[in-house]
Amino acid sequence: MYTTLLLLHSLMRWFVLASLLYAIYRGLRGWRTGIPFEAWDNALRHSTATIAHIQLMIGYTLYFNSPVIQHFRDHAREAGLPYEFRFFGWIHILLMTVAVVLITVGSALAKRRPMDRAKFKTMAIWFLLGLTVILIAIPWPFSPFANRPYIRNF
Repeated sequence: MYTTLLLLHSLMRWFVLASLLYAIYRGLRGWRTGIPFEAWDNALRHSTATIAHIQLMIGYTLYFNSPVIQHFRDHAREAGLPYEFRFFGWIHILLMTVAVVLITVGSALAKRRPMDRAKFKTMAIWFLLGLTVILIAIPWPFSPFANRPYIRNF
């Protein structure tokens, strides 16, 4: 089960990034041009937040079942714990939670804005903030903090 969830989490990252990028693009475009906020934009807003929530729930499940995190919990007070364990033990989970909170707040605020341009602006700004935090917290293959491949293979 753990390896399946790890693969799913690795693949879902791309859905999160793609939906966020597209929603930000639509938000910036609508904000700049003043086009109407249509049902498609509302569905995109909602589905982007939902995809981010699903990814977070998979991540939480992994967090509480991960041997890396178990090792971190067992040895957190020891000096010299490799940075990778601290990254996954605290930084990754905390920043990803913050990112999903930002996306959720942005989605909720955009839904409640009375004017279409304000909906696009709110969605673009809050989703961009969430994306920025996500990009910092992803263990990219080139990251000096903790690195993982683009897609996990077993």
